[in-house]
Amino acid sequence: MLATSLRLVFSLFLMAGVPLLSWRTARPEQVQGIPKTALYFSAIVSQWVLAGTGVLVAFVAWPDWGAVGIAPARWATLWEWVVMLVAVSVAGLLGILVLERRGWWPKEPEMVRMLMPENHREKLWAVLGLAPTAGLCEEFLYRGFLLAEASAWAHSAGWGIVISSVAFGLAHSYQGANGMARAGLLGALLAWPVVRLGSLYPSMVAHFLIDAVALLWLGPKFVRERS
Repeated sequence: MLATSLRLVFSLFLMAGVPLLSWRTARPEQVQGIPKTALYFSAIVSQWVLAGTGVLVAFVAWPDWGAVGIAPARWATLWEWVVMLVAVSVAGLLGILVLERRGWWPKEPEMVRMLMPENHREKLWAVLGLAPTAGLCEEFLYRGFLLAEASAWAHSAGWGIVISSVAFGLAHSYQGANGMARAGLLGALLAWPVVRLGSLYPSMVAHFLIDAVALLWLGPKFVRERS
């Protein structure tokens, strides 16, 4: 009973509490003037604290770590999935950039522009801090913990993907409607190998690489196009 209650409370926090905090604490007027490296550090710490809490809940609530995707994957299979996930994601982001350039896609909100790294120090923080943190923490939380719990609620892996992906999109509410939609679609894509293989590792590696490409190249390109 305690294990079930812990899983439920933490899952509800991921679905409702995290989006609310994201919406309330990450606004342009609140972060204006704060160094980007300080914002990156805050994001890294908060994600690791949240993921650490999730690990503790999982340790108590799930006797089998394989239930939350902590399971090995064959080396060749892992990299096949990683290449596919990264290729599809980057192609999608490039397509959005083309549509935005032609005026067929809404512009990115100011908050996204403000968070993009611009100098070498900020880019180092992004690729060595933000990207791996997102790959490890967000994948464990949303494609590991929440996907497993939502699939159990719905008795369906498909509905588990939908619920966890919507929650992941809402967690990016500070990026506006466009960012939430992109995050939700990315979450659904990254959930696919977890359901098929039972392992988080391909999604973790792919998420890290996708965020690295987005932060170092595509994100700044979006900003330049907007300017």
